[in-house]
Amino acid sequence: MKNMKFLTATVFVSLLFIGCSDDDAPEAVNEEEIITTLTVTLVPEGGGTEVILQTRDLDGDGPNAPVITTGNLAAGVTYSGSIVLLNETEEEPDNITEEVEEESDEHQFFYTTTGGLDVTTTYNNFDSADNPLGTQFTLVAGAVSSGTLTFTLRHEPTKPNEGLEDAGGETDISAEFEVSVE
Repeated sequence: MKNMKFLTATVFVSLLFIGCSDDDAPEAVNEEEIITTLTVTLVPEGGGTEVILQTRDLDGDGPNAPVITTGNLAAGVTYSGSIVLLNETEEEPDNITEEVEEESDEHQFFYTTTGGLDVTTTYNNFDSADNPLGTQFTLVAGAVSSGTLTFTLRHEPTKPNEGLEDAGGETDISAEFEVSVE
């Protein structure tokens, strides 16, 4: 009887080691990007002064608030917009925009307004399935108004979608700017 218990235990332990082989190792997880800085550059078509909107938070969830730079738009002007994302926690800042564009099927920017701000936006770059990505866009400033303009980057949103409300996914960064159209 002792031999039977020993034999059973040996078989069980052997199966345990066989079942834990390296062949079943899980795939590496794509780590979430660290984004400390979001810069939106708005260049007026036909010339004029470009507008820079930026949020920079070098300590992340630390005690210091983000440094926010904002600007005002000219009524009736069409702007060519671009977004740059950086991780400035590294000695040499890492351009996260390149990674987002390479993984365009897994990302999308959304532009939202509140407070009566009269602007419209149009996507200018897309993923491999022709769904919006949004690191390049057109912004048209309408009538004199003010409010907030928010840029939100979602990771793994549902595509296609009707906007931020039904996109799902996780927010990589969201930046809100007080803007006036003058």
